[in-house]
Order: sequence, then C-alpha cells, then structure tokens
Amino acid sequence: MRLLRPLVLGALIAGAFYWYTTHHRDAKPSDYLARPTKVELTEAAAPPTFDAEEQTTIEVYKRGTPSVVNITSMAVAFDFFNGPIPQEGQGSGFIIDKDGHILTNYHVIANAREVEVTLHNKKKYKATVIGRDRAHDLAVIQITATNLTPATLGDSKALVVGQNVYAIGNPFGLSGTMTRGIISSLRPIRTSQGTEIDEAIQTDAAINPGNSGGPLLNAHAEVIGINSMIATGGSNQSAGIGFAIPINTAKAVITDLITIGRVRRPSLGIRPLPIGPELAQELGLGADYGMLIIEVVPGGAADRAGLHGGNQRAYLGNVPLMVGGDLIIGIDGEQVADQQDLADVLNRHKAGETINVTVLRGRRKLEVKVVLGEAREQT
Repeated sequence: MRLLRPLVLGALIAGAFYWYTTHHRDAKPSDYLARPTKVELTEAAAPPTFDAEEQTTIEVYKRGTPSVVNITSMAVAFDFFNGPIPQEGQGSGFIIDKDGHILTNYHVIANAREVEVTLHNKKKYKATVIGRDRAHDLAVIQITATNLTPATLGDSKALVVGQNVYAIGNPFGLSGTMTRGIISSLRPIRTSQGTEIDEAIQTDAAINPGNSGGPLLNAHAEVIGINSMIATGGSNQSAGIGFAIPINTAKAVITDLITIGRVRRPSLGIRPLPIGPELAQELGLGADYGMLIIEVVPGGAADRAGLHGGNQRAYLGNVPLMVGGDLIIGIDGEQVADQQDLADVLNRHKAGETINVTVLRGRRKLEVKVVLGEAREQT
C-alpha cells in the first residue's frame, strides 16, 4: 500500500501535465492579460497654431511654389567607340511672364537637345531655348501653356547679411521642396563656366543638385536670386554653403535674352588700371582713387567719345604700362573707386545707352558723354 500511493500520485501528476500541455499549446502571453474595453489617448484639444515665423514660411511656400518648375534636359554624349549615349539632367526654373518664359541657369540646359518642363500641377510641356547668357550662367526657355503664375521679381540691391531667405526647387528630382536659411555673405564668385558673378548671394539654405535655376526668395515671396551652385567639399551635396545669382543681374539681361537670344553686354572700350593712394602719389594724379585709362580700344566707345589713353611709358614693378591718360573717378554721378564700382555701373546699362563719365585730365575735371559699345565675347 505504501508503494502504491507514490505511484498513483505520480501518475496523476503526469496525466495532469500531459492534459495541460496538450490543450494549451497555442496559448500566447497576451491570453493571460486582461484586454481593456476602451483605449484612452491624449489628443490635442484644438488644431495646431503657428507662430509668426512659421506663418511667414508657409505663406512664402504657398505664393512661390506655383511659379517654380522642374526642368529635364536630354543631351547626347559619345562612348569610346563613338556610340551615342543619352544623358538626362535635372534642374529648376521659375516662370517670369504669362507668355511662358522661364528663367533658369545656363548650365541646366547647356548642350541639351530636348528640354521638358513640369509645372507644380504635374503637367508636362516641351520647352524651347530662347536665349543664353553663358557669362552669368543664365538662360531663358519658353513653353506654350495657359493660366501660368509668374514669379514676383524683387530687388537684390539692398540685401543684407542675416536676412531670411527661402529656396524652392527640385533637389535630387524631389519637386516642390523648400529649404530655409539666411544670407551668409555677399561676395564675388566664379561660376561653373569660369566667369565671375559680382555680389553673389551666399546662403546656408540647403541647395542640392536639382535646385540649380530655382528661385531664392525673401520673406515677401519675391525672387531675389537664382540658385546656381554649391560648395560641397567633394560630397556632391549641400555642405551648408550655396550661391545664388542676384536677380538684378538677371533683370538687366532678360530683355536681350528674350528679344535677340543673347546679351549685348556694354563696354567702355578701355584697358584700365585701379588707382590707390600710393600709386596716385607716385604718378602725381589729381585723385587717390579711380580707374586710370591705360589704353583706349580704337573705334571703341571711349575712343569715339574722345577719352584719352596713356601716352608715357612707365613701369609697375617689372610690368611696362602707359600712363598719362584720363582718370575715371565717377559715372552718372556715382563714385568709381575700383574695378568693382565700374562693373556695377556697367551691369546696370546696355550697349547703346549713354552714360556720363567724370574724368580728371591732369588736374582738370571733365564730364564726357559716352555711348556704350558692345563687348565681344563668346556665348
């Protein structure tokens, strides 16, 4: 009897274990938890409100986006065996009038055989290249479409470092993308075409491949620049430094690009030498600043107006030059102290326009009217 009790008890325990594991093999941990009949979540009491800065950003995007387009360009390259290889490029641009003219970068459409434009509403159009300005990395293309929304062009003359700016474009083909930053600096830069842009807008608003040609906007949704290039440090993407061409530079050439397809860039027809206090004292000039005319181009604007080039040989270090010419100290009432001042004045004019040049001829001050010529350059 004593031996029988342990055997019976063991059999009962084994049987109970077998029955439990057999009938509960699909049980899950959650089966042991009590399931609530209602889930309590913490939700916002009202729709979100936006602070003043957010409202400005939202408004700039709403007003700016309808004018921004995506540009796809098709070009043809050739392999080692001279076989054609289609190449596709992406960029941005913005509508500037109801006639379908679109401003973008020259490098976005350079060498393109076909150009396609996609509007913000996803409609696609074939585009025609109307004009190119390689020197300033600008181009105008045109589509045939209705109900277009032109961008509002601002003024880039009074820009200041620190003001908020907004870039809208299609980085990496992602259409309708906005980034925000400030103007980091205003400085001359050398474009991808090897030419210089005066007073280019440097910004920390993220600009990436595909943003090229898109607008840089101020807080009023006015275009103040055309996003053109980035400093990447070799990464081929934004490193926090981007550059835009000032919109005033573009406004000065848009008419030429649309009407004749190229830019009639103005020229004085001179070879000048910047003058500072030390050089002015050494040469015995009547002012310690300005642009000394070393040479006038025969038949050029300055030559036709009677401006004088140098007539005495001298040396600047080991470099020979001609001195004794007129010293330009002002144009249209504005002081001209250096090459930058001269370039700024000329960029506001076109070939064929008349400017009033103030010069010192020896110690005598003269006002001379000059009809600007046209610079000869490759487009």
